[in-house]
Amino acid sequence: MSAWRTELPGLDVAPLAVFSRLTRLARHLELARRSAFGGHGLEEWEFDVLSALRRAGAPYELSPGVLVEQTLVTSGTMTNRIDRLVGRGYVDRFRDAADGRAVRVRLTESGRQAVDAAIAGLVAYERGLLDAMDEPSREDLARHLQTLLDGFEGAGPDPR
Repeated sequence: MSAWRTELPGLDVAPLAVFSRLTRLARHLELARRSAFGGHGLEEWEFDVLSALRRAGAPYELSPGVLVEQTLVTSGTMTNRIDRLVGRGYVDRFRDAADGRAVRVRLTESGRQAVDAAIAGLVAYERGLLDAMDEPSREDLARHLQTLLDGFEGAGPDPR
């Protein structure tokens, strides 16, 4: 930041103090999550799909469209991911009994075991990262981060 202040003294670079750190932190967390999921034989994208199904509650099934919304990928990408997860035995794809035209995706027992193990390992690791902060500080941080996230997911400013 000091270099930017020197090079562009008329520009208020204060937002970089927050967002550059968030960007660096996001990269560290991405690498840590990749390692945590890999330790359980999962790719990040596999965890994303499996965890969406697991969070849905019993019987752990969703439509491909809901999976697209929750994982922020295209329908073509989701179709490929579902195919690959079916091949690994982590999900089943079947026709909806109420509407034969609709497709549902359900987590299998092996998929549930894989995602449960991965999330337990991830939470333990991330808990360790937060140990340096007391509970009120963690709650404040979570609240402030939610406020920032709302700006992106709500009616926030266009970054262009």
